[in-house]
Amino acid sequence: MKKNHTIRKVLAYIRPYLVQILITLLLSLGVVAGTLYTPILIGRAIDLCVAGQIHMDAIARPLLAAAVLILGTSLLQWLLGILNANITYAVVRKMRRDAMCKIHRLPLSYLDAHRVGDTVNRVISDVDTFSDGLLLGFTQFFTGVGTILGTLVFMIVLNKWIALLVFALTPLSLFVAKFIAEHTHDMFLEQSRIKAEQTALINETVTAQKVIIAFSQGKQSLEKFDGVNRRLSKCAVRALFYSSLTNPSTRVVNNLVYLGVALVGGYFCIGAAPLMSVGTLAVFLRYANQYTKPFNEISGVITELQNALACAERIFELLDADEIAELPTATDIDRVDGSIVFDCVSFSYTREKKLIKDFNFSAAAGQRIAIVGPTGCGKTTLINLLMRFYDVNSGEIRLDGRPTTEILRPALRKNFGMVLQDTWLREGTIRDNITMGKPNATDEEVIAAAKAAHAHHFITTLPDGYDTYIDESGGALSAGQKQLLCISRIMLCLPPMLILDEATSSIDTRTELKIQNAFATLTKGKTSFIVAHRLSTVRTADCILVMRDGNIVEHGTHEELLAQNGFYASLWNAQFSI
Repeated sequence: MKKNHTIRKVLAYIRPYLVQILITLLLSLGVVAGTLYTPILIGRAIDLCVAGQIHMDAIARPLLAAAVLILGTSLLQWLLGILNANITYAVVRKMRRDAMCKIHRLPLSYLDAHRVGDTVNRVISDVDTFSDGLLLGFTQFFTGVGTILGTLVFMIVLNKWIALLVFALTPLSLFVAKFIAEHTHDMFLEQSRIKAEQTALINETVTAQKVIIAFSQGKQSLEKFDGVNRRLSKCAVRALFYSSLTNPSTRVVNNLVYLGVALVGGYFCIGAAPLMSVGTLAVFLRYANQYTKPFNEISGVITELQNALACAERIFELLDADEIAELPTATDIDRVDGSIVFDCVSFSYTREKKLIKDFNFSAAAGQRIAIVGPTGCGKTTLINLLMRFYDVNSGEIRLDGRPTTEILRPALRKNFGMVLQDTWLREGTIRDNITMGKPNATDEEVIAAAKAAHAHHFITTLPDGYDTYIDESGGALSAGQKQLLCISRIMLCLPPMLILDEATSSIDTRTELKIQNAFATLTKGKTSFIVAHRLSTVRTADCILVMRDGNIVEHGTHEELLAQNGFYASLWNAQFSI
């Protein structure tokens, strides 16, 4: 059932190219016609040779016609290959684009549940394997089927008894190919899954190479990779072994066909009253090869298609995954004032472990709200809910009195500016990375934002300044410099609300003081949520939420919380006690 679903999906991708496929069929018919008529011309030349007196002029005519026909057929095959490649890679291009669009629409819960390498493998490796199988199918399947049918018609015209013999032996080849193909699909699917696991492991190893080296985990990492590699090798060899049985098995049947044609045709030639000429026998032997060869090719195509369908199945698992749902009543929203209300909000990433329970809190527009607490208490989860990276299990969050579930996610998020502890840069210039939220920004605006973030100085020391090209890892930039670029983005956009999640964690103390002053200016009049472990960075907040086990246990200003001598005071004393 799942395989049929995959086939229907593949056909839906191919359907827009029906006109090109029709042209492919016509070209295939031309190739088949040229291929099948060539032996007849050669057969005529042979009959002229064995007729007794040889007339070179008479023999040259069919041979010359055969040469012209061979050249014409070769040209058609070249055009056929180009057209098939265009169709295949157009399908693949759309499939990859749909996959990338799908990733943007998937909830974070899906991405959290799947390793990055597995998702990358589906978009890259699985699509490549699918395209190889599809191209092979277009290239060989149409011409193969046309050759089989055309050859059978030609043989019936020449001698129906030999044609009947060939036709009677054909089902054996089809049965063998079908039997093996059905039993190799699951093997190829398992091979694709292990490939994805290997890709994920390689991605993880390359990303965490510094940690692996620091903790001397190279040997353990290699052992883990060797284990996956062995399983992949074992699975691949097993799939290849069984799929490789197709070609030799069908060749046995095909050779039986050739042998039958040679024996019966030879008998017809040497009888007292010959039923066919030597030239006709030569044509039949050629047709026997041409008739059986496509079965070998088609059996190979079927094997490759099993692999391609297994990969397509994994691709469509990604494309069919549940997307982020929006309420039918959700609409756009303009620039907001920034008042936020958490009303009886409960949330957990898994049903087994409750995280936030009946959370209530209100923030007036323009307030600077700090969120502090031990690791795992739910600080970053609040931000995830506020940005609707995840939706609440119960209760609601209201922005300017309106439930956030009734606001389209892109409209909601464009009103927030975020600086996270984990920096993210894209491949491009320094300017490209700063203008990510405002692509049309002028050079003056970019420089002003960088100066406000105290990034201008180090940028001007780079080889090409703002035009310095960096990759996604940031190249030679330090962790603090990469963080300053992320802060520059926010300084450029100036959204009405801000989220600073450990935004200065990678910056030295001297620069942090400058950034804090810049943030003080930036956040003035803007609703701001500041997640911090270093309590020194939140002393000036209008309200500090102290979280513990998913609940607010204390709230107030820095001075009020110290006066209470409660949990916040114990955290403060733990950080600043001598």
